[in-house]
Amino acid sequence: MNRRNFVQLCGSAGLGLAVPTGLEAVEEPRPYEGPFYVVFNASGGWDTTYMMDPKGVNDINRLYKVGDIVTEGNHKVAPIAKHIKDGMSTEAFFKKYASELLVLNGMDYSVNNHDPCSRYMATGKLDSLAYPTFAALVAGCKGPKCPLAFLTFGNYSATGNIVPMARIPYLNSLNLIANADGVGGNDRSPYHDAFVTDRIEQALAKKSEADGISPRLPRAERGQSMLYAAQLNSKTLKWVTPFVPKTTPKERLSQQADIALASFKGGVGVSANLSIGQFDSHNNNDPDQMKLIPELLAGIDYLLKRAEELKIREQLVVVMQSEMGRTPNYNNGNGKDHWSIGSAMFLGRGIKGNRVVGATDDKQFLVPLDPKTLQTDAKAGIRVRPEHVHAALRSLAGIDGHAFAKQFPLEVPDAEQLNKLWG
Repeated sequence: MNRRNFVQLCGSAGLGLAVPTGLEAVEEPRPYEGPFYVVFNASGGWDTTYMMDPKGVNDINRLYKVGDIVTEGNHKVAPIAKHIKDGMSTEAFFKKYASELLVLNGMDYSVNNHDPCSRYMATGKLDSLAYPTFAALVAGCKGPKCPLAFLTFGNYSATGNIVPMARIPYLNSLNLIANADGVGGNDRSPYHDAFVTDRIEQALAKKSEADGISPRLPRAERGQSMLYAAQLNSKTLKWVTPFVPKTTPKERLSQQADIALASFKGGVGVSANLSIGQFDSHNNNDPDQMKLIPELLAGIDYLLKRAEELKIREQLVVVMQSEMGRTPNYNNGNGKDHWSIGSAMFLGRGIKGNRVVGATDDKQFLVPLDPKTLQTDAKAGIRVRPEHVHAALRSLAGIDGHAFAKQFPLEVPDAEQLNKLWG
């Protein structure tokens, strides 16, 4: 009865679980120890000229001039500190992380509608609904047996049917699921004593062995597999319990970060898709962006600080992106509309920081890039698109030769591979 309740609880919480497909007895997996992959999504389209691609000319921005632009190492940084009330300024963020940051400017999204752009940035494939996001792909390749391999908190989250999608909205939900045999999620108040749980597992193992001898209908086989998954995951999910914070932060990205990091540290998660929205600033661009950019940067900072405390910082790979940029001009509502040129940022394991690759000109049009040297080349360079970045991410993660990656090819020509992107 407890195992059935566990499966039902997972469904009601929106939690996907890795389900064994065979009839063999389930063996408890070893904890996944990294690397861990986190993708931050600024949903709606961030204004890169208030972040990593400052301009200060041609009335592109109204809050600073070109002479106000700050430099941190090799990075040029938009000055916004005096225009924000809460969160983390761009200056403070780059001052702290410039040495680790790789900025990619002048990326071509090809279209400027939210749905296709979100899909393109998440998967590297514009013209297919079947492709998994990078976070889902890397989870499927590296941790297919992890019960929370791919966590997502919104934005485009397709899995390509290679890994379950796990949604856990609150820290308390994580406690409830991690301790499904505990009253109210309290591991000190179990429904069953340890010897009862052991007897249940022994009975399931014997039944698994017996059922493997005789053929069964697909529905019965799936039901048995779900039972096995409940048996396995109800034990391994307990690994996260020591790492769930006792208090819940008020910031939405910090809450998501705590759930993801507890899953990583507990050895049951591989990747997480974190997201905040409302960046689509068609009206009053500057006030909106001055509220959201500091919230985003503070969330990234929180994740990195907590990862340091949990001693998994060196195992993190962090991608920071949005599905589009904002126009180089203001509309009649003091807003900025969709712009199909944008930027992304990266830091973490295997990524050399203090680097800026690519550029946009003074009118915010991209400058083509030589994929071999990573230098701008207006005449012979290529227009860097999401598939170029995703091919490089697959290579960084070491999954470019995996069967799942081959199942979803990106078809980037060898001459256009960004082989030196990570430094």
